[in-house]
Amino acid sequence: MKQKSWFAIEITVDTNAVEAIEFALNELDSAGTEIEVLGLNQIIEKTTVIGYFNEKLDDEIVERHLAEAVRIYGFEKSVIKQVSWREVENKDWLAEWKKSWKPTETSQFVIAPVWAKVVTDKHLMRIEPSMAFGTGTHETTKLCLKAIEDYYEQGDTFFDVGTGTGILAIAVAMLQSKKAKGNISGCDTDDDSVKIAIENAEINNVNDFCKFHVGSISEKSDEFDFVCANVTADVIIPMLPLLLSKSRKKLVLSGILGEQESLVSEALAKFGMTTAKVETDGEWISIFIAK
Repeated sequence: MKQKSWFAIEITVDTNAVEAIEFALNELDSAGTEIEVLGLNQIIEKTTVIGYFNEKLDDEIVERHLAEAVRIYGFEKSVIKQVSWREVENKDWLAEWKKSWKPTETSQFVIAPVWAKVVTDKHLMRIEPSMAFGTGTHETTKLCLKAIEDYYEQGDTFFDVGTGTGILAIAVAMLQSKKAKGNISGCDTDDDSVKIAIENAEINNVNDFCKFHVGSISEKSDEFDFVCANVTADVIIPMLPLLLSKSRKKLVLSGILGEQESLVSEALAKFGMTTAKVETDGEWISIFIAK
């Protein structure tokens, strides 16, 4: 049954801490986000970040995630000025969010909502979004797309760990030639994400080449030429043995904050991986390893 209303949490913060709040809302599995800028004398001092949920979250859980997010980004808790909840009708925020979501462009792709009019010579990926993250706009997704654009080779098999809405797997399928179709797989521990990834593959006519399943990488997983893990550093580090053993040629790690680079690099060094290429986008990094 279609949800009639949603719960919106409104978090007013110093403007320079907006990304930290978006990160916290993502970790809380927000269904979508909006940003409202509050200006004073033409200087943007504070911003309200709004996250939407299908039910009101426990205040202690929210406070803990917000505190951890601002700490990771190097801020004090004092950057958070106000937190409040309100109930909203489904049509209100979804309509506004659709108006605000613009296509994302990389060197070889344009990622656009299904309703947007786009003319481009690049690969055009259509996405039916249902959440703010996983639309191609986040830095971690763009870093992974850059690695695919730079290092993917025709015929490479590909495994996307933490596939979300399936963007990376779909991108690989679009890059493949008809003569060199490699196996493309994606997994995610979230049932809804996998359903969305399957739908997005169908929208882009690559569902015959992309296979998605609920779960994560395991000892039973096949080996792939190219493995991408766009999750978080605390998830990546424990699964490094599997990621390294299941990637035959190339491995991309993302979802890593810049300040966590040394943690991941030290973990990689334990497996003899001391040479890696690091790319940066805002507060985030990706690590590319050629084997």
